Amino acid sequence: QVQLVESGGGLVQAGGSLRLSCAASGSIFRTNTMGWYRQAPGKQRELVASISSGGTIYYADSVKGRFTISRDNAKNTVYVQMNSLKPEDSAVYYCKYSGNWRNYWGQGTQVTVSS
Repeated sequence: QVQLVESGGGLVQAGGSLRLSCAASGSIFRTNTMGWYRQAPGKQRELVASISSGGTIYYADSVKGRFTISRDNAKNTVYVQMNSLKPEDSAVYYCKYSGNWRNYWGQGTQVTVSS
């Protein structure tokens, strides 16, 4: 089992910044991928950014140039720095851990961007 604890969501004005953190604990597999997804009301959950334990990074087109994902392997923690936030970035953001053929999700953290 892997437990994920997210933090850092909140309310921010358009153009502002937030940093989300997700700490993983439990049976961490050395080779893994951690990422951030988001789900807005009435929409499907979508991948925002991901980073593997080897450093391979993916960004959705909608956040390229504004969001930066990083991780601290020693702390099993992944971060996403979100800059130039837009109202359309408002959603519940979920952390996901994938490793050893298993997936685990965090409880989600709300990000609201006001116009």
